[in-house]
Order: sequence, then C-alpha cells, then structure tokens
Amino acid sequence: MRAITADEARLQRMLDVEAALARAEAALGVIPAGAAGPISKACRADLFDIKALGEAAVSSGNLAIPLVKALTAEVKKASAEAAGYVHWGATSQDIIDTALVLELRAAIDALVSEMDRAISGFINMAEKYRHTPTVARTWLQQALPMPFGLKLAGYGAALARSRGRLMRLREDALVLQFGGAAGTLAALGDRGLDVATKLAGELKLPLPEAPWHTHRDRLAEIAAALTILAGTCGKIARDVALMMQTEVGEAFEPAGEGRGGSSTMPHKRNPVASAAALAAATIAPQLCATILAAEIQEHERAAGAWAAEWPTFPSLCLVTSGALAAIVDIAEGLDVDVERMKHNLDLTGGQIMAEAVAFKLAEKLGKSVAHKLVEDASKRAHAEKRSLKDVLATDARVTAQIPAGDIPKLFDPLSYQGVAQILIDRLVASATGST
Repeated sequence: MRAITADEARLQRMLDVEAALARAEAALGVIPAGAAGPISKACRADLFDIKALGEAAVSSGNLAIPLVKALTAEVKKASAEAAGYVHWGATSQDIIDTALVLELRAAIDALVSEMDRAISGFINMAEKYRHTPTVARTWLQQALPMPFGLKLAGYGAALARSRGRLMRLREDALVLQFGGAAGTLAALGDRGLDVATKLAGELKLPLPEAPWHTHRDRLAEIAAALTILAGTCGKIARDVALMMQTEVGEAFEPAGEGRGGSSTMPHKRNPVASAAALAAATIAPQLCATILAAEIQEHERAAGAWAAEWPTFPSLCLVTSGALAAIVDIAEGLDVDVERMKHNLDLTGGQIMAEAVAFKLAEKLGKSVAHKLVEDASKRAHAEKRSLKDVLATDARVTAQIPAGDIPKLFDPLSYQGVAQILIDRLVASATGST
C-alpha cells in the first residue's frame, strides 16, 4: 500500500491521465494525430522534480497546475506543436480526481488480495474447529457453550462482506472525472462526450452520467467501506487480544523469535498484531470523518474541502491495509489451545449449562418456575462451592422432573448448541460464495 500511495506513484497516475487524454483526443481528431506521441512519451514521473512540483503546488493551489506547466516544457523539447495540446480541454481537478480514482482502484485490488488470504484462513480454521466447544461470552461474562468454529466462520463472513462492498464500489464508484473548467466541457465544443467516452476507455474506467467535481458521494462511500473493513479487523483483533489474556489463554497470535516480547519481562507474549490492528481501526473513523465532511462543497468547483481529501485518502488506505495485514497474520497462524477451552468451560462448575437445564425443566414446569429453580440452584452452588450438576442432582424438585441419571447429559457442551452447525455452514457459504 505504501508503494501504491507513494508520491512517485501518485505523480505517475496524473501523467497517465494526461497521456490517455492526448491519445483519446488524437484518435478523435480533436488534436493533431502527431501530438499524442510526444505527449505520451513525456508522461514519465522520473522526468520531473517531485520536490519542486510539491513546492510549486503550495502557491498554485494544487499539484496539477505546476505539473501541466512542467509537462508542457518537457513535450516542447521534442515538439513545439505537440506542446500546445497538452491538457487540452481539461482542468486540474479532472487530472487529480481521476488519478485518485486510479489510486483507489489499485488500493482496493491490494486489499482484496489480502482479504482473500484472511477469509481462507478463517474458513479453514472454522471447519477444523467446528466441533470444538468453547465459551460464548456476553458482557465479557461466560454465557453459553458454542463451537469455536462458529466464531471463526463469523470472522471470515464479515471480511467477505467487506470484500463484496469494495468490489461493488470498484465497479460503481470509481468512475472517470472529466468536465473541464466548470463541468460543461465547453472547451471541446460538441466533442466533449466523445472525448470523455474515449478517455474512459483508455483508462478502463466507467463513464458517469456527468462530471462530479463537487458531488463526492461516491468517494464518501468508498471511505466508509474502507473504515468498515478496518473496524471488522479491529473487532477480530479485540477478540484475539482478549483470548490471549493469561486468565483466558484460549487462542494466541502466531509466535516467533522476538515477537510479542517485553523489554523487561521475559515471560510476556503480547498481542502485537492485535494491537496494530486495533490502533489502525481506531484511526480510520477519524480519517473517514474528514472525507465525509469534505462532501460539503460549493457550487461547481470547491475551495478547501476538495484539498482535504488529498492527504486523507492515502492515510485511510494505509491504516486499513495495516489493520488487514495484522488480521491476515492471525488468520494464517492462530494458535488454539483446545484443552484450555475445555478448562474454561468447566470454570463455573457447570453453571454455563444453566440455561440448558432451565429449558429442559421448563418443558414440565413452565419457563418462570424453571428459571427460578435453576437460578436458586446456581446461587447455592456458588455459595457452597459445589458444581451445579451436584446441586441439581440432590434437589427433589429437579429429580422429580429429570431422572438423576439424565442430569449429567445436560452438561455436555456440545449437546446444547442449537443450530450452530447450520450457521457455520451458512457463514462458510456466504464467505466463499457457495450455496
């Protein structure tokens, strides 16, 4: 992602747009056929002084103005005539916005490649651990047993939804920007749409119904989708960090030499990938807010809000990429401690199965009576430091409804998972695009 958003890459994309514009206009006879060659040949980032262009952009108001001047001078070295047709009919925002669209397309492609790895990793683990019972937690407290594979499949499906959003936006929102000075393409007379269509084809971009200089809703949607992806990565990272706690110890990030250690405590195994993802996911919404605020632009071309997007989108792409890279690392190397999961399921002396017992009794006693009976038994088990199973087995009200020999069966975690296995199948299908 750093390569995609680097200054040199951004400059080259602007030059790619200028070269494509010259080729499109030459093909349509809008500019002389011989002008396209010298212009395209000069559109190489290594021919220009990026530092000087950046400094000139401060007083010019944007990077395209000094770039067009420098490009014209470069073309003039080969052809004075061709130099007169550089940037023909375009405005600076056309070049900058279309270069941004090309950048975002490359960024999405890079993210999709990483998402594919993470999705595959979590789905493979979901299948491996689909019959491994673990603790489901609500409000950070033990709630019920669940298959660990269900949690993992949920991660894969959430990432797949982000993948679907970004792929849809890649096709629907990343469109050509070409409108000339005020969005009317007046400088091209009645050839404006012809040039726009040809230019869109050159760049392999969809042609929108009209230029969108101050309508930034498409970009806002992309920013939101990137932020949602970062948030999903943060959610997964939070879970993993919590599972890595010493008192929990159910799953761990991949280990490695020098990884997750402490500068002073030799025993530490810190959740470093999770921390990176969480930090990035914390930053992303603030960057997204800038893009959303920048939607409010004046009339046909804006002052200020447009410029706020320039440093913000690369930053948003970078933090999203950072969050996802950490999650790929986890998805491909999560270390699962099945025995510790079993230990934690037994931590409350069987009280994690209280709902299972209550609903079994409710079949005979009704929900309210059964709930109160098991609640009282749970409190007694806690106070007397006994297992819930033992307390229930000695309660005549319970054994009158459930034979004492059947009570242990209610404490098998895998006996109380509802439709979890079906849900795993559905999540896996959703994540993999199967039926």
